[in-house]
Formats: sequence, C-alpha cells, structure tokens
Amino acid sequence: MNYIDFHLQFNHLPFMKKTPSTEFTYSFPAIRGIQAGREYYVTMCPLKLVPRLFKFVEDDLPPELRAQRSINKQRIPALARYIIENKNSYAFSSLTVSIDGEVFFTSNGEDNIGRKLGVLSIPMEARFLINDGQHRRAAIEEAIQEYPELGEESISVVFFVDAGLERSQQMFADLNRYAVRTTRSLGILYDHREPISRLAKKLADNVPVFIGMTEKEKTTISNRSRKLFTLSSIYQATKQLLQKGKNDNVSRKEEQLAHEFWKEVSHCIPDWLLCKQSKVSAHELRAEFIHAHGIALQALAIAGSSLITRYPDSWQKEMTKLRDVDWSRRNLSYWEGRALIGGRLSKAKNNVVLTANAIKRHLNLPLDPKEQEVEDSYVAGRM
Repeated sequence: MNYIDFHLQFNHLPFMKKTPSTEFTYSFPAIRGIQAGREYYVTMCPLKLVPRLFKFVEDDLPPELRAQRSINKQRIPALARYIIENKNSYAFSSLTVSIDGEVFFTSNGEDNIGRKLGVLSIPMEARFLINDGQHRRAAIEEAIQEYPELGEESISVVFFVDAGLERSQQMFADLNRYAVRTTRSLGILYDHREPISRLAKKLADNVPVFIGMTEKEKTTISNRSRKLFTLSSIYQATKQLLQKGKNDNVSRKEEQLAHEFWKEVSHCIPDWLLCKQSKVSAHELRAEFIHAHGIALQALAIAGSSLITRYPDSWQKEMTKLRDVDWSRRNLSYWEGRALIGGRLSKAKNNVVLTANAIKRHLNLPLDPKEQEVEDSYVAGRM
C-alpha cells in the first residue's frame, strides 16, 4: 500500500460490533498521538480535496448549535490572493477537524514507532467539522478555481474523534482562548515580502537616529525602555511619506529619499539626537513632547510628502522651519484637539490629519481638500 498518496479504498471495518460488512472509507496516511487521554491523528490532505471533504454548513444555525464562528466572507478574497500571489512561498498552518463517526487506525508495526504510524480509515458517511481553519479552507477552494495546479499541493490536518457538540464547542474555545495576534512591529520585522516592510527595517538599521532607538518587537514602548521609536510607526510614516500602498514596489530612488528625509527630520528635532546620545531619557521625551510619539512621525511624513512635491529641489532648506515648532505637550493652544484630546495623545485618523495640518501650516504648505475639510470641522468645533 502506498501510504504517501491519499486514496479511497474498499475496506472492511473490524471495529464494527454488528455483523461485519464492507464499506467505502477514506484512508489517510497518519500519525497517531494522545492528548488529554484521547487519540488524535495528524495527516496530509491534497488541497483539491479540502473543499470536497471539509464543508462549512453551519451558517444558518444559531450560535448555541454551532461549534465554530460564522465565516467572514470578506476575509476570503485576501487569503486566496495571498496563496495565488505567493505560490512559491505561502504557508498555512494545519486545519483542525473533528470527525463525527467511528474511525479505525491500522498501525504499521508493534514497536514504539510502528504503533504511531499507519493508516486512518474513516467511513464515508462520517461528517467532518472544522474546529479551526474554515477561512483557510474557503480560501483554498477559491485559489484552486483560479489555479487548479495548486490542488496537487497539500495541507496538514489534525483529526480529533468528535464527542458531540459540547466537546467541539469546548475545543473551539480552547483553541482560540490563548491565541495572541503578533504585534504589528514583529509582523513587519518578519515580513521579507512586502517592499515597505523591507524599507522600514532598512531605515531602522541605517538612519542614524533610528539605530538602536527602534523597538522592533512591540507596538508600544514601556516607560523604562530607552527606545524612542517603534518599527510599526516608522513603517506607517514611511508609507505616508512615499504615498505607497501595502504591496507597492519601492524604487532605489525612493529608498534614498526616505533615508534622507528621516535624517533631515532628526536634524530639525534636536531632542531626538540628545536621546540618542543618552543626554535625555526617552521616557522624559514621551512624557513632555509630541514629537516622541508615533502620531508625530505620521504627521511629519504627511507634511514631508507635500513639502517634497512642492519643493523637489529645496525641500531640505524649507524643512529647517521645523526647528521652531513648539512640540511641548503643555502647548495646549497648539496641540489640544489635534494631537491631544483632553491632554492625552490620540492616534485617531482625524487627529493624525490635524497634527499634520499644524505642521503644514508651520511650513507654509496648502492643505488638500480632505485635509481642509477636517480642519474646517476642527475650527468649527472650537468656536
């Protein structure tokens, strides 16, 4: 028997207690394990069979009768595009599936390893319930419709023998209870595919004021940290500066422009350089100044993009006006309602725009129509 290929076989099921009969079964090469005193099985399934075997049919059931969240169809196209656009590098974690029915495992041998390796036989009338991975399953189906050759690839599947709805619901709760999404900074650090992510990492490692001062794992900075910037804030601000979408390419010239821009900005904010030289603590700057927060980087980038467009040959000279900005959080007449709400930093989109508007006004730059609309609403609210 070929244990590598997935196949159907006409198989007698010896575990049936009634009169022995012959039934069609699905047969998977599998590894058997024990978890919480229960057997479970790990196997590989060709992608072309995933939509056929593992169906999601619970949409019309109330939550208390389901063992999974309702599928979010808006997520599917993005996941499918991820597979299609990265056919040589995509990666999906295992599907977790419960089997509503009896199964039979034929081990390869009697030794310690042989007992764990073998063939898992599942009656065709058994039902499969996806405990984790229904969006991956739907994305696989959509991707195969566009690129059928993907169907020959495989995904790992973890099978549990179902013990009823309550057990399946508990399994879903347990699988998701301690799941923690990676921080935005860490996601950028480990992303070697997206151009802006690669550029943000280069900037963090090459712009003098960013070197050693960038938090690359966390999105927020603790009070005791000597870091002044986060990788995620550099990423987001550089996207704004270059006016790039998530997967837009970045030219060598644009990379150089971004590097030069942040270097020039650092010369206009002396406190950053003092922090770099350990003459003032990062905590003190965050407590006292707007410029020590991600909202300032984004606002500077928005204003910088307009500055470079308006003065392509002399933007560095025009930028020196930033040295006169009063970044103090105590300067409420300037920052309250823009970067601050009730004295606290706000990262809301409108606050980023209003902070950028203040910087653009200081640089004598005009506002675009959307920025002017936000500005008008701000002014009207203060009257």
